[in-house]
Amino acid sequence: MVASIDGVVQKSLRVIPDERGWLMEILRCDDELFQQFGQVYLTTAYPGVVKAWHYHKKQTDNFTCVHGMMKVVLYDGRPDSPTHGNIIELFVGDKNPMLISVPPGVYHGFKAIGPETAFFVSVPTLPYNYAEPDEFRLAPDSDEIPYDWGLLPGLKHG
Repeated sequence: MVASIDGVVQKSLRVIPDERGWLMEILRCDDELFQQFGQVYLTTAYPGVVKAWHYHKKQTDNFTCVHGMMKVVLYDGRPDSPTHGNIIELFVGDKNPMLISVPPGVYHGFKAIGPETAFFVSVPTLPYNYAEPDEFRLAPDSDEIPYDWGLLPGLKHG
């Protein structure tokens, strides 16, 4: 694995606990990596499930795992990028709170790891366009990306 992909930013998240519980800021409009607001959504993955691969042509994705743990994998498929072909594998969630900002053109996907459902919060820079989605997909086991999710034979997730 390579340590970086041009334009991908990782931000450690600070947990602020008190006697009532805890608070964790994920993305603020005064963060250096903030561009604009599109929408906020929550998605989940059951243990061992892979949701991959996709990229966007227009939007930047900003996401974190707020419950459970996920393995997040990024692949730089941009032909003109100085980090073209690089892969990053990150572990994010309860044990490693982190915001990941993924620019357009970078494929990404995730796999829930551990015994519980993982909850993933995303704050993309654009709202989802139902008429013309800015989402381009490959199967998790695509030969176009040199990464092995460890899928069981005959079992595909996406």
